[in-house]
Amino acid sequence: MAVIRSVIRGVGAHLPKRIMTNDDLAKLVDTTDDWITERTGIKSRHIAADGELTSDLGIAAARQALVRAGIDPVEIDLVICATATPDRTFPATAVKIQAALGVTKGAAFDVQAVCSGFIYALTTAEALLRTGQFHRALVIGAETFSRILDWTDRGTCVLFGDGAGAVVLEAQPQTGGREDRGILATRIRSDGRYEDLLYVDGGPGSTKTVGHLRMNGREVFRHAVQKISGVIEETLVLSGYAASEIDLFVPHQANARILEGIARKLGVDRDKIMMTLKRHGNTSAASIPLALNQAFEEHRVKEGNLVLMEAMGGGFTWGAVLARW
Repeated sequence: MAVIRSVIRGVGAHLPKRIMTNDDLAKLVDTTDDWITERTGIKSRHIAADGELTSDLGIAAARQALVRAGIDPVEIDLVICATATPDRTFPATAVKIQAALGVTKGAAFDVQAVCSGFIYALTTAEALLRTGQFHRALVIGAETFSRILDWTDRGTCVLFGDGAGAVVLEAQPQTGGREDRGILATRIRSDGRYEDLLYVDGGPGSTKTVGHLRMNGREVFRHAVQKISGVIEETLVLSGYAASEIDLFVPHQANARILEGIARKLGVDRDKIMMTLKRHGNTSAASIPLALNQAFEEHRVKEGNLVLMEAMGGGFTWGAVLARW
């Protein structure tokens, strides 16, 4: 029976020019390159310049994705931007990206699920394309997390960086069989009981300030492996595939130890894991599309490959998406 799948037509990314190394951070807080590397796997991260906005990064990533997809912006009728660091409280950063690209039809809105944002945005776009309400979507993950960091807190400021990635999705008829291209299965979850383990201590409705990121790293790590492994297993069961059939595992780039723990739990070979953490740090909603872009540029993903994406973020929120490239 024919079904509609959301097929990935193109991918793109953009990183700020400024690179901050661990040695640079050691000049700001009591830390060392060895301390950061051993605990996180991060060596450097990109930091947005003064006046460089989340939308600027998202626009550049989106343009590259559109060029690679061979699709004119006027053919896009849905723009979703996953971000926890919008340009303004409102309107949505997606609206600004929409206008800059020359997209004049359909809808544009933001999704806020922190590090799980791109997974949530893909899931939302896939559902809207599958129903026929829209036909081509631009899904973006863009963040300027450097703007909400407390640069005196070595437990958080060493982890995060800025950047953006994007994919173009197109609704295409498929056979409904195992060899279908496009998004095959998604699962998203949340549990607000854990809000205080990873949050920002500000907001227009509470403190009238932006605030800074706060995290209980030990507890976040403890929950991450369990919750992410669980939702991945659900997604695989839903799709009918086994972990051994996955060609490329593209996880949210949070911490090398978390990635390795999940891979061990699922039995995924290390050489199938796409890791960009070393050079990018944790870029929240941008991390998965940035890693997808790098996989594309390094020829680690090709048409027909099964790609598994996953993330967990503040809330807690978490989820997984399985797609055939």
